Amino acid sequence: MAAVVMLCGRRMGRRWQGLAVWVLLCVAHLSTAVEVYTPDELFVENGTQAKLTCTFKSTEVTYSRTAVSWSFVPDSGENRITIFHYTDGKSFPGTYGPFKDRITWAGDINKKDASIKVDNMQSKDNGSYICNVVNPPDIVCIEKKIKLQVVEKENLPLSNVPLLIGIICAVIGALLIVASIIFAVCIFKKKKSRKHYSGAQ
Repeated sequence: MAAVVMLCGRRMGRRWQGLAVWVLLCVAHLSTAVEVYTPDELFVENGTQAKLTCTFKSTEVTYSRTAVSWSFVPDSGENRITIFHYTDGKSFPGTYGPFKDRITWAGDINKKDASIKVDNMQSKDNGSYICNVVNPPDIVCIEKKIKLQVVEKENLPLSNVPLLIGIICAVIGALLIVASIIFAVCIFKKKKSRKHYSGAQ
């Protein structure tokens, strides 16, 4: 990196050398950050268990010091509060009243999975759930949040799975029909060519 900075300094002059150093440090800083991935939005049926999916990517190998924290910000706009922590193979559910005894670990650090489950979801649980992962020396985390809404069963968004299955079945059916037609045409042509051959004799 020093060589690059010196080269940039020679070409751009001392005036821009400071800027070059700042940019390179930012790039190096971001390249070592833990990247977290969650769904942007999640709808959960009232009274059921919700799985808050969170996976991450780190340049460092995960081990016992890898730590996961989940925080919650209610829709009411109250302050952010930590509701769950995991490190060294142990879970530490927060003592925050509304979530007490309701959160369990559902992840696997070795597979870079930092998911949790929350039982008996209620409308008071509506809000944003933030996943944060620290994997020393990779201590900077680009955290992500899930916007969660608890709704009644009849208000759940329709799943795309039945639609996809229907489309796949339709495509397979169409291919089978086309294949059957091609097979029938081939058989017909083969029989016709045999008749012509027999007539020639």
